[in-house]
Amino acid sequence: MTINLRTSVATVTVAAATLLTALAGPAMAETKLVMSSWLPPRHPIAVNAMKPWAKKVKEVTEGRVTVRVLAKPLGPPPAHYDMAADGVADITYGLHSFTKDDRFARSRIGQFSFIGDDAVSASKAFWNVYAGTLDAQAEHKGVKLLGLFVHGPGILHNKVRKIEKAEDLKGLKIRTPGGYIAELMGDLGATTLFMSSGEVYEKLSRGVIDGVTFTYEALTAFKLTDDLKYSMRVPGGLYNTTWFVVMNEAKWKEISPKDQAAIEAISGEAFAERVGKAWNDADEKSIGKIEKAGIEIYDAPPELLDAVKGIAARHEAEWSAEIKKDGFDGEAALKSLRKASGVEF
Repeated sequence: MTINLRTSVATVTVAAATLLTALAGPAMAETKLVMSSWLPPRHPIAVNAMKPWAKKVKEVTEGRVTVRVLAKPLGPPPAHYDMAADGVADITYGLHSFTKDDRFARSRIGQFSFIGDDAVSASKAFWNVYAGTLDAQAEHKGVKLLGLFVHGPGILHNKVRKIEKAEDLKGLKIRTPGGYIAELMGDLGATTLFMSSGEVYEKLSRGVIDGVTFTYEALTAFKLTDDLKYSMRVPGGLYNTTWFVVMNEAKWKEISPKDQAAIEAISGEAFAERVGKAWNDADEKSIGKIEKAGIEIYDAPPELLDAVKGIAARHEAEWSAEIKKDGFDGEAALKSLRKASGVEF
């Protein structure tokens, strides 16, 4: 039998190359991502939303894309959006109001009073309206927008006196996360101070501030119950905060269309529902602890509620007029959001 050595070598070479390509394929397709997480590692949102979502990414992409959630953040909370846009971290989350500029003007729709009593319906409504008719992606430059959500109803907590009319706020120093609630508190007569969540415990315990605008769960998550006496609520929340989950745009483009679609399917509205449930559960668990600590939870009296409604209406009208310049109908968007979240207003 005659053996063609050249043909045999060529055949072996092709076979070897094919095998190497097959073996190298999964490794070359693998994308390892890092999420910078600034909430405390045991915070209910980190534990019950961010980490499960990261795990789900690996599952739906069959291991081709993985997300590692860091135990310590790569920068301060207000820097997290730009950290993703600049590639310091692959994925980040944070509050739109922390950026302290107007690049997310249309996100303000989710910060207003009377947005929702339930974090699931409010978060889903926020995603569908802001990411839909208000074109949120266009305001999130340099990143792929993966998620939008809000927390449970925002509450006013303080340690000085029960707030029953606007005049009761005069002279009180109130921490806010910036944005609409800072303006609302200022209009009602309070002195507002901006600080991130992690700074509140020290400032409150030392008397630098008299109160804080927070959710129920934040009082227990940041150990504030010993330094507060009153918690005032309004239907649909006194305010809310809008949050984003974003990925560096260049990193997103490295992922195959198939895996991009798989990630999008567990993000967006699905993520809004996941994080909303985590916040609802956390609020529910915290209310009992708050009451046990002796903090009085009460509804805003009609006089104060009317004052809030009047100021809120003015801010909403100003916002609607501003985004109308870019062709967006803010009034219709607000009606759609409130209808979806179940708030009668």
